[in-house]
Formats: sequence, structure tokens, C-alpha cells
Amino acid sequence: MKFSLEWLKDYLDTDASVAEISAALNAIGIEVEGIEDPADKLAGFRVAEVLTAAPHPDADKLQVLTVSTGEGDPLTVVCGAPNARAGIKGVLGLPGAVVPANGMQLRKSAIRGVESNGMMCSVRELELGDAHEGIIELPADAPVGADFAAYNGASPVFDVAITPNRPDCMGVMGIARDLAAAGLGTFKPAEVPQIAGEEACAVEVRTDDAEGCPAFYARTVRGVSNGASPEWMQRRLLAAGQRPISALVDATNYLMLACGRPAHVYDMAKLTGPVVARRARDGEQVEALNEKTYTLDESMTVIADQAGVHDIGGIMGGEDSSVQPETTDVLLEIAYFNPESIGVTGRKLGLATDARTRFERGVDPAFLDDGLAILTGLILEACGGTPSEVMRAGQPPVEAKVIAFDPALTARLGGVEVAKAEQRRILESLDFKVDDDWQVTCPPRRHDIEGPADLVEEVVRIHGLDKVASVALPRAEGVAKPTATPAQKLERRLRRAAAARGLNEAITWSFISEREADLVGGGRWVLDNPISEDLKVMRPSLLPGLLSAARRNLDRGANSLQLFEIGRRYLEDGEHPSLAFVLVGAKGARDWRSGKPKPFDAFDAKAVVMDLLEAAGAPVANLMVMGEAGDVYHPGQSATLRLGPKNVIASFGAVHPSLLKAFDIDVPVVAGGIHLYAIPQRKSSGFARSAYAPPALQAVSRDFAFLVDAALPAGDLLRAVRGADKASIVDARIFDVFAGQGVPVGKKSVAVEVTLQPGEASFKDADLKAISDKVVAAAAKLGAELRG
Repeated sequence: MKFSLEWLKDYLDTDASVAEISAALNAIGIEVEGIEDPADKLAGFRVAEVLTAAPHPDADKLQVLTVSTGEGDPLTVVCGAPNARAGIKGVLGLPGAVVPANGMQLRKSAIRGVESNGMMCSVRELELGDAHEGIIELPADAPVGADFAAYNGASPVFDVAITPNRPDCMGVMGIARDLAAAGLGTFKPAEVPQIAGEEACAVEVRTDDAEGCPAFYARTVRGVSNGASPEWMQRRLLAAGQRPISALVDATNYLMLACGRPAHVYDMAKLTGPVVARRARDGEQVEALNEKTYTLDESMTVIADQAGVHDIGGIMGGEDSSVQPETTDVLLEIAYFNPESIGVTGRKLGLATDARTRFERGVDPAFLDDGLAILTGLILEACGGTPSEVMRAGQPPVEAKVIAFDPALTARLGGVEVAKAEQRRILESLDFKVDDDWQVTCPPRRHDIEGPADLVEEVVRIHGLDKVASVALPRAEGVAKPTATPAQKLERRLRRAAAARGLNEAITWSFISEREADLVGGGRWVLDNPISEDLKVMRPSLLPGLLSAARRNLDRGANSLQLFEIGRRYLEDGEHPSLAFVLVGAKGARDWRSGKPKPFDAFDAKAVVMDLLEAAGAPVANLMVMGEAGDVYHPGQSATLRLGPKNVIASFGAVHPSLLKAFDIDVPVVAGGIHLYAIPQRKSSGFARSAYAPPALQAVSRDFAFLVDAALPAGDLLRAVRGADKASIVDARIFDVFAGQGVPVGKKSVAVEVTLQPGEASFKDADLKAISDKVVAAAAKLGAELRG
């Protein structure tokens, strides 16, 4: 939020410097993100008077001006503005000045043979507005030679960050109140004009949605002239980053930025019948002021007449009833909308506005009459007209909250001693009412105050957070014991292992859209109040986040990605710590034999899963490869790894093409996931490892070729071979699989290399034969035959 020092002083009587105000804002919790002084941008620009104007001797559209700056000889300036003429006063940029609009540094130069000593400037060139048809024309009493920044009232502009719990500071007046409480001056509340209605309100207003819009106040003003707003108002709006539009629109924006109170103006000529706050009907549409059409549903509060919807309540007005330069009669509306309802509507429509931000966080429900009076006064001053009486529908929730407060709580919770009298002064300066027995009545605008602890926070931040002493927590003597849990240690090991394998860690949202959740089986936990409709469902899988990250990287030119994430999945029975990864696109550079890069495949995903499981301490040798891994994977190109038929530890495979299409990914993707909670924990073996003792005797390898059913998983055969003689067989691996000529139909040949490790004595032929017989017998239990 931006505001100028000039504007702040409307509500704060202070002589504090910009630096002192900035320090005070930061001290009371209103973070200053930046300070901009327009005078810096306008350095080198002077109020000047055009003495003479003559046609350029060598250009039809240029004039040669003699310009006085109040000192020294008049300067010659070449100008192409159509309104440049003798006798007017304007703004002259002297050589060395930098034009704010384009960064051009002015210098003496010859234009078509005539020397020009600067430039007469337009409003747009000085970033004071959009007008650019001619040069600025100043009043006749403008002092020639004066610094234009000083003459124009250029004032430093503060850019502050208002936390969501402080909607009362989303207006300049609220910030001034906090600064005054901090001792930086005297608070001056907004002057509320006493406006007597000269006629009855010609438009009936009512609220048929007491939940979404508890209160709806309005009045008409007839005979307005909707021209430009006053210069002082435009100057303040520009400082706040708002573009002046017209007097009627600017008045509503001014009220919102000054007092934190959004309002709206309707053109009465475009209204039909009563104006009503009601629930929208499913399928109703409205063209908003941003020229976009929105489809509404019955959960949304709108402002409508007999013809249809004119306003998405508390968020944005409609184009159909917007005021125009020719508008003469208006309806002023000021209402209180339910914050939760505003938030739901804004998220559904994907519509973020200044009004929504304020209503969603909570405006002052007691400021309706005063806000309407201030708005009416601004419009009468700028546009004239005849106001009506105020018509009120509904009642805002203005019941004051009363909290029993113990001043001693400030020292216990805040860690700083503050005298009772000072605590009372601070609370009362923030508009709290404090009884003799410390029953504190909260102002209705302070939606963030819920209990005594919040009052302590108010006292401490105004008293000074820098006065709270830094006190270290007590620490027991000796060496600190490790605090990481086994689950945390496991995640650390897996992060290191994944990174060592070349994968990059991604951190994605724990929430995804309903569409993304449905793609991976549907979510079980849906948020009632999400920050966005795209972040509504607690993720049942880590895969959507990783695929979205992959798509963003692919869109930026990446052709090979290896991403992993460790996080929580949220299923019916709670949260489940998991690891997921995706291998996207090309595995490496283009191959010289084919000229194309080789893509990742399901076996690459399996290799990553096996490596990570080994790093996690899982009994990799006992894992069973079983079945399809689920609908998110390509049929026939996926599997699960299990410890027993029911204990699924991991899955891997090629991602289903339909899922890739849903995420707009057109390259192959393989993925894998590990259920960290399903990995059996290793038994503690103490702090020290046993000494490394390599075998004294050399290992022996033997090859076996088996004929097995084509459908038999090779992993099952491998597991059977390993278990044939656990004392002697230390490893077994498949090195060849063949089907075709010489192999019976429905069979395949699987070749296994078995590594045997002798113990105290070398193997003899009889030993090797006995072990071989055990291997053949174990394989035979699966229907395998030793191939001749």
C-alpha cells in the first residue's frame, strides 16, 4: 500500500521527518518496503514563462520559444506542442534533467538548425497523468523560476506492507492512528460532513441476503457534473498508484485508500426498479468493469436490479451501470459484506481487487454512515448536485467485544515491564475503551483482537519491540543429545542418495486442484477456505506437483529432467510420508548410432527405486516384484515392490499417456514412488560398525540357464536361486533372457550368474555339485528346467 506524506498529515499532526516516520512504522509492525521522493525525479524542472513564440524557420510543426526562468537571459526552446504560445506558464526541463517517463537526459541541442536549451514538458512526460496533447499550463500566479517539485507539492511516498490481520491499517487514517499511539504526533480523525438530504432517496434499496450482506446503505445525488477530479485528489491517488479516471470514480477510490472503506457509484439512468443485495442465480452472468464476463452461482452475493446483476458484491462493479462523463444522476452504495463469503466468491472467479482485499480481511462495520457522508461530501465538492436522504437496509455487526485484561500479563507474555498507566494510554490511543477494572472494549474495526494475548501484543508493539530483552532459553550442561527422529534421519539419507544419483529436489504445494486430484484417484481432504481454487485439495499423490514442475521446465527449453520430492500424501487414514520422482525426456545426449537421444524407460525408474531403497536400509534382496502399479502408470510398463503380498513399499513405471496429456507433456516420463512409512526400521546396531574383514578365499561364479514359463517374473527365479544355499550363495544376477528359435513356445530362457563364497576352506568339486543341485532344485519348484 502506498501513500504520500502529504496525505498522512491529513490525519496526523506531526513534525517528524521521513526517516523518523519510517522507523516508527517498522517498529510498530507496519513494514516499510520503500520510500520514493518525487522531488528526486523532478530535479532540474522549473516553473517557466513563455515570452514569445514564433514559427520554426525550417519546420512547419515546430515553434521557437523564448522562455524566462526568472533569472538570467531568456532561453531559446524548440517546442512542437500545439498549445505553446506567448504568455502561458509551464514546466521547463533544463539541460541535465532526466525525463521521468523515458529516462532521457536533456541537453542543449540543435533542432533543424535552431539551438534548444531544454524542453517544455507535458503531463505524461513528468508521469503526473496521461495527458500528452500539449505542454503543462500552470496558473497565472505560478512563481516563475520556482522548483516545480516544490510548487507542485511533491511529497515523499511510503510503500508499506500491511499484514492480513490488520485491515484497519488498509487506509491512511488507520496508519495515522497507530503512529499517533506510538508518540509520533496527534491523531486527526477524518472530518465527517453533516449532509442533510434535500429529497427522499428515489431508488429503493434492500438486502435479501442477510448472511452475505448484513447492511446496505445508499443515497442518490442528482445533477452531478462528472468531470476531472480536483488536482489535490489526483495527486494523492497517483502517489498511491491509482490512475485518476473521473471525479465520481476517483471519489470512491479516495475513500477506500484514505479510510479503508470501499464504496460504489451507479448511474441511476441505467438502473431499473429496486437495487437489492441478494444471492446470484446459478448461471447468471455479469460483465465487470475489467470488461470480462463472469458466470455466477448461488453461493455468491451480488447487487442487482430488476434487469439483472450490476455488481459482484464487495469485489467489482458491473459495466452496465458504470458512470460515464455524461452521467448526471447517481446512486451511492456503501455496504458491509461477510468476509468469508467474499473470499469464496473471489477465489471461485479468480478475481482479486483492492475492494475484495479489504472486505475479505474485514472492514469497519461501524463506518457505514460516516463513510457515506464523506463520499457524498467529496462528490458534492467535485461534481455538485443535490443529495437525498440516506436509505438503510439491514444492520451491520457492530456488537463490541469486551475482554477482561490483566496488565500483569504483559510482563509474563511480552517479556517487558510496562506501567499500567502507559498500557492504558496505549490501548485508549488505539481506540480501545478501558474501564477502571480493566474490562477492555474493542473497536468493531479490530477483527484481529480475540483475547488478552492480543491486547498484550498491541501494548508491546506500540511500547517498542526493541525494548524486549533477548533472553536465551535455558540449556542443560554437557553435550546435547541428538534430536532427529528415525523418520527424519531416513529422509536425510534419501535426500543425499537421490542428489548423489543426479536428481534435483523439488518442493511443491501440499495442495492441488480438484482436477489434478481426480487425475490420480481423487482427494479425500478438501479445504473450505483455500487461498486459491487451484490449491483446494490436500494432495493424495506427489506426482501432480512434480509433473507441473516438469512442464514448467519443459516450457523453458529443458529436454532432460530428474526431479524428486519428499513430502506428505493425504489419504483417508491420514498423512503418509513418501518420496516420488520423475525422469523426463532424454536420458543423455544424442546417440551416434541412431542420431537420437535415448529416453528414460521403466527400468531406469526401477534402478532409481532400488538404489534409494538400499540407501534407506530396506531389505532389497527380499523384495518381490508384483503386478501393475496403478492407473497413473502405463499398462504393462509398471510394477510394485513388496515385502510380502500386501506390504507395498514402492512402485515404478512409465507414466500413463493420458496423464501426461492432462499436464500438457509430450515427451516420455517415467516415475517412481516409495512409501517411507512402509519401510521396516533397521534394528540399532550401536554407534560403531564392525571392522571390515574381507573374505580370505576367492569367490567362485557359476552360470545356470533355465527354461521357464514366459509369464514367470525373472525376479521370482532370482529370489529362489539366492535362497537355495544362503551360507554359500552371496549374490545372483540375471545376465541373459532369450526367447525364440530353439526355445519352446510359451517358454523363455533365463541365464543366472551365481556367486559362491567359500568360508574356511576352498570348494571341492563335490561341494560345488551339491550347491548346484540345490540351485536346480529350488528353481524346479517354480517349474524351471535346467537348459541342456
